Amino acid sequence: MGVLYFLIPLALVVVTSAVIAFRWALANGQLDDLDTPSVRVLTDDLHER
Repeated sequence: MGVLYFLIPLALVVVTSAVIAFRWALANGQLDDLDTPSVRVLTDDLHER
């Protein structure tokens, strides 16, 4: 039972940190363009030649 007094606040801290990180990513445009980086990997060799 004593371990719950440690794990529940720890879980709340982890979840809160994840939500804050997700909101920061949204606010800074990290999730704006999800398609271009994956396609750019395929076309990089063509532009180097």
